[in-house]
Amino acid sequence: MQEALVELRKLGKIENEADIARLSPLMHEHVHMLGKYDFTLPEDVAGGKLRRLRDPESLEEYLALIN
Repeated sequence: MQEALVELRKLGKIENEADIARLSPLMHEHVHMLGKYDFTLPEDVAGGKLRRLRDPESLEEYLALIN
């Protein structure tokens, strides 16, 4: 999350810094504290690279990248 915030700040996409204090991955329905997860990573991510942030303005483009 920290790297995503750094990138979003660089792009000028964060409008209210006070909102950052309330961010948590635990607030999302798909995160199950006691569930089983598969963390198979793409090669570039496993090699230490970060994936590109998706542009919330272009959901269709993002979906095309992951399919």
